[in-house]
Amino acid sequence: MRDTLTGSRIRERRQIAGLRQAQLARQVGISASYLNLIEHNRRRIGGKLLVDIAAALTVEPSVLTQGIEATLISALREAAADAVGQKAEVDGLEEFASRFPGWAGVLAQMHSRVVSLERTIETLSDRLTHDPHLAASMHEVLSTAAAIRSTAAILAETQEIEPEWQDRFHRNLHQDAERLADSSKSLVAYLDDSEGAEDRRGVPLEDVEAFFDRHDHHFPEIESGGGSADVNLNEIDSSAARKVARDILDVYESDARLLPLDALKGALDRGVTDPLLLATEYSVDIATVLRRLAALPKGYLSRPTGLVICDASGSILFSKSVPGFAMPRFGEACPLWPLFQALNRPLVPIRKRIVQLGRTAAEFDCYAYAWPQSISGYDDAPVYRSVMLVRSVEESPQGSQAVAHVGPSCRVCPNKDCESRREPSILSEGF
Repeated sequence: MRDTLTGSRIRERRQIAGLRQAQLARQVGISASYLNLIEHNRRRIGGKLLVDIAAALTVEPSVLTQGIEATLISALREAAADAVGQKAEVDGLEEFASRFPGWAGVLAQMHSRVVSLERTIETLSDRLTHDPHLAASMHEVLSTAAAIRSTAAILAETQEIEPEWQDRFHRNLHQDAERLADSSKSLVAYLDDSEGAEDRRGVPLEDVEAFFDRHDHHFPEIESGGGSADVNLNEIDSSAARKVARDILDVYESDARLLPLDALKGALDRGVTDPLLLATEYSVDIATVLRRLAALPKGYLSRPTGLVICDASGSILFSKSVPGFAMPRFGEACPLWPLFQALNRPLVPIRKRIVQLGRTAAEFDCYAYAWPQSISGYDDAPVYRSVMLVRSVEESPQGSQAVAHVGPSCRVCPNKDCESRREPSILSEGF
C-alpha cells in the first residue's frame, strides 16, 4: 500500500510547492502526461527519476516513498477506534494522511489532547473524592471564604454599625483573611509536592502496590523455600505500608507452599491453564490458583495477567495492573465487575469475558471467586473476600464468546442506558 501511494505524495508535495504538472515534468525531463499517470498511482516510480523529482520538490526521496510516519498512522487509527457514533474509513487512512498531512496531524493532536484531558479529569475526580488531606484543605478554604463573604456583606449592607461592633467585624475579617491565606498556601504546597514527586502515593496500599510492581509481583526468596520474612522491605517508607506488605507476603508464602512454582510450571507446559482444572489437579482452592497465576514470572503465560482483591464492602485490598485495565482504587467502581458479583455467590467460581468501556474498548477474560475468611467463634458471621484474575484478550474473533460490558466508574462511563448507573457521566455529552 505504501509503494502505490508514492504518486499521491508527489502530487501533494508539488501542490505545496506551487508547481504545475508541466513545470515539474519539464524540470525532471519527462512529459506532463507521464507525470499525470505517476501522480494518479498508475505508474510505479523509482531510481533516478524518483531522486530527480524529490530534488525538484526539495524533499528527501524517503518522504515520497515512505509517506507519513507510522506513529501518526497509529494515532489516527486510535482516533478512529475511539470515535463513538462515527465509522471512519480506515482502509484509506494512509492515503488521507499522505494527501493531507496537516489535517492528519491536527486530528491526531486533538485526539491525544482529548485522551490526556479525560485521564486528568478521572485522576482529579478520584483524588478530590478520596484524598483526605485534600478534602479537608478544600473544606477549610471554602469555609473561610464563606465566613469572609458573610462578614463583608454585613459591613457593606448595614448602614449604621456601632464602632465597637465595626471593630469586631474588622478583626474577624482580618483573622479570616489570614487563615484563608495560610490554608491556601498549605494547599498549594501540598499540591506542588505531590505533583512534583516521582511517586504520588498517599496511602499505604499505593506504596505497597508500587513495591510489588518494582518486583514484578514475584519473589524468588519465597519461591526457593524461604519465608515472607526473607523479603527486604526497607525500600518501603512507612511502617503502615510495611505491615500491609508483610500481610500480603504471608499469603504469597502460603500459596507458594500449597502450589509450588515447579508444579505450576509443569501444568502450564502441558497446556493446563484453566484455573478450575489447576485447582482440581493440585487440590487447592481457586483463590490460591488465581493469586499464583498473577505472581508468575514474565514468560510463563502468553498474555498479560492482572489481579484484584477486595473485601465484602467492595474496597480494593490489592491490585496488580494490566495494560488497558482501569478500576478505581478507592470505591465507586462499576458493580458489574465479576469481582463484586462473586460476593453474591460465595464459593462459586465465575468466568466472564469483559469489554471495558471508555476511551478504548479493552477486552479481558476475568476469573472471580469469593470465599469466607476464618471464623473466630460460634454465631460469628464470616468475613468474605473476593479475588479476580484479569487476562488480556489479544485476539477475539467476532461472535466467539458472549461478553459483558462494564465501565471504570459511573463518573467516566459512556454507557447512558446502564441500569446500575449511580450518577450521570461527565463524558455523557461527548459520547
